[in-house]
Amino acid sequence: MRIAVTSQNFRTITGHAGKTRRFLILEADGQGEPVEVERLDLPAGLSLHDHHGDDHPLFTLGLDAILTQSAGQGFRARLARQGIAVHATSATDPMSAAADLAAGRPLPTPAPHDDDHGHGHGHASGTERAQVRLQVGTLK
Repeated sequence: MRIAVTSQNFRTITGHAGKTRRFLILEADGQGEPVEVERLDLPAGLSLHDHHGDDHPLFTLGLDAILTQSAGQGFRARLARQGIAVHATSATDPMSAAADLAAGRPLPTPAPHDDDHGHGHGHASGTERAQVRLQVGTLK
């Protein structure tokens, strides 16, 4: 199993998967310890939040899964279209979380993801809908 781990510091699992530009690429077979095979350190503008094409470098790595501490629904849907499963967890150790994932063991539950993270194009979720009020008046 080939797993990308969101890791802004290359040591721990970090959140905000869509804005992450650093990933540990691990291979795990569910039997032994995962092996780090690559580090991806993308330049500015190549987070999945910023880059909207289907030619993103993550999509060329043959990934089965992404491990992160948080991811929004848009990120999850986009990765699903590429055949990549997104697994959010409160775990911080990339190696033990990847080993658990590959072995089919449950991961610690993640903290809730705040889809309204202040970048200007709010992600309404569930029954929440944006309301627009239009005031019509006369110019004087």
